[in-house]
Amino acid sequence: MYYFVFAVAYLFSLLPMRVLYVLSDVGYFIVYHVLGYRKDVVMHNLTIAFPEKTEAEKIAIAKRFYKNFADTFIETVKFLSAGKRFFRKRFTSDYTVVQELLSTGKNIQLHLGHNFNWELANLTFPFYIRHKTLVVYLPLNNKVFNRLFYYIRSRFGSQLIAATRMAAEMLPHRGSQYIIALIADQSPPVGGKAYWVRFFGRPTAFIKGPDNAARRNNYPVVFNHFTKVRRGYYQGHNELATTDARSLPEGELTKRYAAFLERVMRAHPDMWLWSHRRWKYEWKPEYGIIE
Repeated sequence: MYYFVFAVAYLFSLLPMRVLYVLSDVGYFIVYHVLGYRKDVVMHNLTIAFPEKTEAEKIAIAKRFYKNFADTFIETVKFLSAGKRFFRKRFTSDYTVVQELLSTGKNIQLHLGHNFNWELANLTFPFYIRHKTLVVYLPLNNKVFNRLFYYIRSRFGSQLIAATRMAAEMLPHRGSQYIIALIADQSPPVGGKAYWVRFFGRPTAFIKGPDNAARRNNYPVVFNHFTKVRRGYYQGHNELATTDARSLPEGELTKRYAAFLERVMRAHPDMWLWSHRRWKYEWKPEYGIIE
């Protein structure tokens, strides 16, 4: 089954981008207007994040989000066959802050979010940074699509680390210098085992892993996000969070990341994965004080 799916997807990936974007437009119409895929989740999230906006304004953001969502899917299909020139042309970023930190000999932790198009950013990163790049990912339940995405994400040198087997898969890299990239805006599996911070004015649960790992290993930490220059063309942005994570109180890095993420999302509200159930947990007093 994997080889059949791979062959079909690969053939589609050979189509010119102008044709693929026509398919993306059709996909947007079906997903938003016909199926209404997770529309209730998207509108619920937008209502929490932007209570000051009118219904018409939130619907406009939702429509742009679904268009970006469709583009991201179709672009990822293209990544199956696209060459390095394609990627260099369509994603640019200034990694000066990362290069300067690497020159100190330390490992670096990179915090990303569900910000379009994170798959493109992952694939281009090794073109700019020659050091070992480890990318933490959550394996898909579907084995065929998990294998397909593994192939795409590792095409140009990124080494994938399964979040479900992280301790074991990190062992071969001990003693070497690397950059480890994590999607840090994930919701935790259990609300009580999380750092709770104010995010868009609401108590919100964030996974503990990135904060704990950074302090335990004293990683310098860089926050990263992407903006869309025009359709199919993106720019990466990097912001130094700390050079001394060990000196930060527990949870402080998570607070800084939440503030960074909120600032980015307010500036570019259509570029984040609103179909993700970000506020699925309610805070309880036993979870501790929220500063």
